[in-house]
Amino acid sequence: MLLGVPKEIKADENRVGLTPTSVREVVEHGHQVIVETGAGDGVDFYDEHYREAGAEIVAE
Repeated sequence: MLLGVPKEIKADENRVGLTPTSVREVVEHGHQVIVETGAGDGVDFYDEHYREAGAEIVAE
């Protein structure tokens, strides 16, 4: 299964669909995760955290 995590576009909205910990769990179960760059910045989950958890970071 392919899961995508988009960056929130609404002003002052900082929630993110998956945390890096969640990404690691789904990747370990054989799924692929793509995360839009900057998706977790508002909650201090940066692209590198997602990359280390096994996600692919994409521009859009």
